[in-house]
Amino acid sequence: MNVDGKHFRTIWMNEADESIIEIIDQRHLPHEFVIEQLTTVDQVAVAIKDMHVRGAGLIGATAGYGMYVAVASLAPDSYISGDEIMRQMVTDGEKLKATRPTAVNLQWAVERQIAAMAAAGDDLSAKIAVAKQTAIDIADEDSDWCRRIGEHGVDIIEKISQVKNGETVNILTHCNAGWLAFVDYGSATAPMYAAHDKGIKIHVWVDETRPRNQGARLTAWELGQHGVPHTVIADNVGGHLMQHGQVDMVITGTDRTTYTGDVGNKIGTYLKALAANDNGVPFYTALPSSTFDWTMRDGVKEVPIEQRDATEVRMIQGLHDGEIKQVLLTPQDSPAANYAFDITPARLVTGLITERGVCDASEEGILGLYPEKK
Repeated sequence: MNVDGKHFRTIWMNEADESIIEIIDQRHLPHEFVIEQLTTVDQVAVAIKDMHVRGAGLIGATAGYGMYVAVASLAPDSYISGDEIMRQMVTDGEKLKATRPTAVNLQWAVERQIAAMAAAGDDLSAKIAVAKQTAIDIADEDSDWCRRIGEHGVDIIEKISQVKNGETVNILTHCNAGWLAFVDYGSATAPMYAAHDKGIKIHVWVDETRPRNQGARLTAWELGQHGVPHTVIADNVGGHLMQHGQVDMVITGTDRTTYTGDVGNKIGTYLKALAANDNGVPFYTALPSSTFDWTMRDGVKEVPIEQRDATEVRMIQGLHDGEIKQVLLTPQDSPAANYAFDITPARLVTGLITERGVCDASEEGILGLYPEKK
């Protein structure tokens, strides 16, 4: 993605000092573009937990870099056995995995790093080298997989455009499954960017996505940076638009999808899927294979649903008199609940757009694309 004409990923190693990991601190967007430096595993954990970074793919990439930071921080001039190194890596990995329980990419990246370091022998320098390369590989794969999601998803948009004789294809999306949620391109947005770049006329309805407003703050900002026509709407508007024929398709992302096709995504996604089903609007979920949970069958019963601080519901953040401020929305003493995700059953999902192609949201469809997981 480009920001004011300059290409950025969401996470990268500092060119002058590769022990420093740099991220776009998304808490300040869209009003300020802030780059934060992370040098310790504790800082990485805070960045994930407090949503300096967020989104399935980026959480995974950040965890990958976090494990590299963890092993690189061990003193090279003091003797430490291979077993001691790995015990510390497991401890640091558990610290990272505890930050966001729903996104499966986090667990996947940590376990991938631990396995890679365990196989690298007892030498600390060898473990540091393999952790560095694994972190880079995780980030590069995420970017490439999202690019390929765009290539597969654009065909769906193009077919709708052809049916409409070239008229604008109206796409509704929820939360931010864009470049900011991954390393580059995004999942749900990748087909949109590909369509726009191909000259297909599209317009995106952007759900505000309370309580943290990732749609209004982040998706709208990045679509604007790319020049994609869009309109921000309140979360409850989508059903009305579908009833009146103003939505041609829905594309969302996901933080964890079971191998049977149940989609865990930002709270409110389930309601959009119900409205889409009721109005005959195709509902797609875009995801890289790192977001599949190959151990879970029933999303409603098995996927852990993160409950975040109620302050996020009671307060709202915005720009006022040139400063980013928080404002109280609710009565001072009213309690609030903050469920961060919900589950959309596979029966409501038209298809899954992956780096390997588009498949049905079913065990048969998913394992047809990923037969090695059988």
